[in-house]
Amino acid sequence: MVILGADLHKRSHTVVVIDATGRRLAERRVDATPEGHLELRRWAAQWPERRWALEDCRHLSRRLEADLLRAGEAVVRVPPQLMAGARRSVREPGKSDPIDALAVAQAALREPDLPVATLDGPERELRLHVDHREDLIGERTRHEQRLRWFLVELGIAEPAPRSLGRTVVQTALERALVERTEPVARFARDLLARIRELTGAIRILEREIERLVRDLAVTLLALPGCGTLTAAKIVGETAGLGRFRSKEAFARHNGSAPVPVWSGDTTRHRLSRGGNRQLNAALHRIAITQMRIDDRGRAYLERRRAAGDTKTEAIRALRRRISDEVFRRLQADEATRSTGLAAAA
Repeated sequence: MVILGADLHKRSHTVVVIDATGRRLAERRVDATPEGHLELRRWAAQWPERRWALEDCRHLSRRLEADLLRAGEAVVRVPPQLMAGARRSVREPGKSDPIDALAVAQAALREPDLPVATLDGPERELRLHVDHREDLIGERTRHEQRLRWFLVELGIAEPAPRSLGRTVVQTALERALVERTEPVARFARDLLARIRELTGAIRILEREIERLVRDLAVTLLALPGCGTLTAAKIVGETAGLGRFRSKEAFARHNGSAPVPVWSGDTTRHRLSRGGNRQLNAALHRIAITQMRIDDRGRAYLERRRAAGDTKTEAIRALRRRISDEVFRRLQADEATRSTGLAAAA
């Protein structure tokens, strides 16, 4: 078995091949085009037992990953956070495409349980919607911050925090600015128009996200504390539960599984700072909400506190428990979809 590690760029891909001991066997550079991808596959055919390792760079890795999967190749995704340690471990100093490709291959050799790549499904569409909504919210927030400074300079009362997205607030500001002739007022009107436009686009996306989530994650939505946007984030970031062999592997991926710390005969655990932080934040939101509204969540926290945990430790334990429940519900939703597709066929 050989591993082909790839360093991916917009215009070119560099691939380094290593064997099971980590010894470099070959290297190839091709254009980042369908023709280049075909050239890579023909070149790799000389190793009958092979596995591709691609750094999970979303847009950069998606085209090559899809072409390899359609050709029946085995592909794993290497999380970017693994690359720093892999680059430091190579003998050759510096940074170049072959060094980076070698680091990707060595990371895949060192970590046997990396997520297996699959062709895009409906989760990909949902993730694109969620990511685009977050981008628009970030852009709107920047405009709102600039607008607030202009309002201070103009002597106009600032709206309450997080209220600039409301139509009634926007209308009131338009009335306050309409007769002002200063350049600052003109800029403020322009920013207000952009905020209104972005708010409309965000609301459209939220309705589309809600429709997609209700088709993909009915069981997950029934989990106390899991709203539409949180469920969308979980489904999009998970990108297919088949990538994980168990609920424990899913917990390690989302960072809710504690990390063991050995000291002689004593075994302790500490907080994991790794994993998918987007998933981890979604689980944390569910945990915090369950503290407020769910009797079972509150009862579990109280038991942990009575056993000697601090509040923070109890919340971490609840988050780990929620990870297992999310895994079970995602399994149920995927089974429901598979049954529906089989019936439709």
